[in-house]
Amino acid sequence: MPAKRKGSPRRAWLGVGLRGGMGRGLLALIALGMLPLVLAILYLPPFVHPISTLMLKDLVTFQGYDRQWVSIDDVSPVLVHSVIMSEDGQFCGHRGIDWGELNSVIDDAMAGEATRGASTITMQTVKNLYLWQRPLGTVRKIVELPLAVYLDLVMSKRRIMEIYLNVAEWGPGIYGVEAAAQYHFKRPARELSRRQAALLAVSLPNPIARDPAKPGPGLRRLASVIERRAARAGGYVGCVD
Repeated sequence: MPAKRKGSPRRAWLGVGLRGGMGRGLLALIALGMLPLVLAILYLPPFVHPISTLMLKDLVTFQGYDRQWVSIDDVSPVLVHSVIMSEDGQFCGHRGIDWGELNSVIDDAMAGEATRGASTITMQTVKNLYLWQRPLGTVRKIVELPLAVYLDLVMSKRRIMEIYLNVAEWGPGIYGVEAAAQYHFKRPARELSRRQAALLAVSLPNPIARDPAKPGPGLRRLASVIERRAARAGGYVGCVD
């Protein structure tokens, strides 16, 4: 009988190498996916001061940034209320995602109408802490959703708000409410007036283009609306008071 032809040793080693490479790649992806889950636990203690991906970028590119961590207890309550009423009025009521708002945005998109943002403060915190900022926005949103639910599950609303206020961008190289208050109004965050708090809150969607210290007519009108809403916030802000 003719002898069986053995496979090429080179091909065998190549197959093993490919399988090994794929396995290592899969493990790397799993580790990358688990990183935000682990970091969320590490960020629970109040003495831990997380940084955002934008802050990390500024460090890596040697641009530097200004951020002075401040406890939420040392932030003017009117600023906290203004941010909630401007960015996420249902913050105290939802579990990381405002499904009603998100469904409305999806309906508008399906109908071909202009869409508005549906990001909650929890989703924005997730984006700031773990994710990229601008390219591939739709993919990022898909990743944001489960991470926002998880963050809301393991972390208190008050801690989420504290982290958000300390990692949000408020101008080029200006991160966190304390640095923003000092930069724009030359006073600490705990001494912000109602008007200043409202101006800072409405500048958050576009902090590079919107200057709370030099607001145009449109920004002043938005600030007036948020100032009134913050004054009547009541139960909407109970989870952070």
